[in-house]
Amino acid sequence: MLKQIEGSRAMANAIALCRPEVICAYPITPQTHIVEGLAELVRDGCLTNCEYLNVESEFAALSVAIGASAARARAYTATSSQGLLFMMEAVYNASGLGLPIVMTLGNRAIGAPINIWNDHSDAMAVRDAGWIMLFAETNQEAVDLHIQAFKLAEELSCPVMVNVDGFILTHAVERVDMPTQEQVDAFLPPFEPVQVIDPAAPISIGAMVGPDAFMEVRYLAHHKQMRALDRIPALAAEFQAVFGRESGGLVRPYRTKDAETIVVAMGSVIGTIKDMVDAMRADGHKVGALSICSFRPFPLEEVRAALYDARRVVVLEKALAVGMGGILASHVRMALRGHGTRVYTLIAGLGGRPITQASLTRFVDMVEGEPHTDVHFLDLKHDVIEAELARAAETRRAGPIAENVLRRVTPGGVL
Repeated sequence: MLKQIEGSRAMANAIALCRPEVICAYPITPQTHIVEGLAELVRDGCLTNCEYLNVESEFAALSVAIGASAARARAYTATSSQGLLFMMEAVYNASGLGLPIVMTLGNRAIGAPINIWNDHSDAMAVRDAGWIMLFAETNQEAVDLHIQAFKLAEELSCPVMVNVDGFILTHAVERVDMPTQEQVDAFLPPFEPVQVIDPAAPISIGAMVGPDAFMEVRYLAHHKQMRALDRIPALAAEFQAVFGRESGGLVRPYRTKDAETIVVAMGSVIGTIKDMVDAMRADGHKVGALSICSFRPFPLEEVRAALYDARRVVVLEKALAVGMGGILASHVRMALRGHGTRVYTLIAGLGGRPITQASLTRFVDMVEGEPHTDVHFLDLKHDVIEAELARAAETRRAGPIAENVLRRVTPGGVL
């Protein structure tokens, strides 16, 4: 059924159709509307046989989900940004225990300075925690990925994180084809846990494991991720058979067949990139795009195959590995190791800065015309950077960087 609906509400409705039995909620912008929507569905009796728990922190939210999942319940939670960092210990515990929790991450920048807008810093901070990590391009895909996430998590007994760009998707009102309960039930079977807490056979979970077994435990977590490389596309095919639309998978190429330049990215920015590709194609440029839907596990072979014939690759990423540069770009370079393709890192959209088609076009034009530095910051205000560096060099007590920069870029601001 087609609905004009806010992204967060659409996701809440889809999650409810998956029949979660425990929802652990702690509000943090921009994911709050998701758990609010689920609270209303529980209150109104639309979602039954579900215990909705308002907890005292993000750490408590995932800790309760861990306990619920271990006690045979289909468990769900959501968070963003600093909230994800606050639950970090539990993030590792959930994957280490092999519990099939599904969590929505409303992607948002990490401070300081405080910033509530979108980038992928939070997701990148937990990229090696052992969770399967999927990225949605649109709100339709966000709906679809949550349904697939529960089945994937429960088949592999591994937690799954569905990443949705904060505000850009969570707060956008657009048309979404909402599935029916019958469709979801046909795709997602009742939860049958691989491991449970049983009072008749007591056991400790998360207990001490020494050097004689720890490496094997970690390897088996890695093994689950490698199995997911097969299951993710298989589940996407099953989903298409039931719901009649293509969604999810590992990667999705766009006009890459004869492309000399391919732009790689994750999340909602793919829409802007596709518009840029179409416009540049109309002007005679052989440009394409590659969307990465599965960041963990990372599909090295599929990325290599999609980019193999390109002369140059631009990796646009909404996160920065301070002191190194690109995170996604390093993965792409690994996929292309030994091939010799020039890979450019384009850091863009940090803290929610707009990523415009015009700026992307200028950068692609530039790298097509001549070699460029490996790392570029899109629309960086170099005059502000130079002024702050000069200030810090000239003044012993230069003050906090963030406040000085803010005063300089604010209209009418003076130093």
